[in-house]
Amino acid sequence: MIAYASRTGNVRFIVHQLELPHIEIRDDLILNEPFLLFTYTDGLGEVPQIVERFLQHNVRFCKGVIASGNSNFGHAYFCRSAHLINERYGIPIVQKIELRGFQKNYDAIIDYYNRVIQKEI
Repeated sequence: MIAYASRTGNVRFIVHQLELPHIEIRDDLILNEPFLLFTYTDGLGEVPQIVERFLQHNVRFCKGVIASGNSNFGHAYFCRSAHLINERYGIPIVQKIELRGFQKNYDAIIDYYNRVIQKEI
């Protein structure tokens, strides 16, 4: 499963390209199975509040984080949400993606999903 949050539509677009099981994060979502977290980067490199609230209840099953960002805001802020989640929760960073990314990003996510998530289901 991929649990995702999308503000501009970039993350949603990528998730649909991956053709893997997915669910959009909402405040009452509780997952009881392994998943990858896919988030955008808010403001100047922050974790979106909806993602932070989601993690407070679901971090136990999170096996990796993917972040989308825009490098126009500077290297220090690019996909910083993934780094913050990694630091706070010890969740491995799977990919950092520029806007809608490229096929190589999608392939890397699918590979990680098959290696890590599929073996736990």
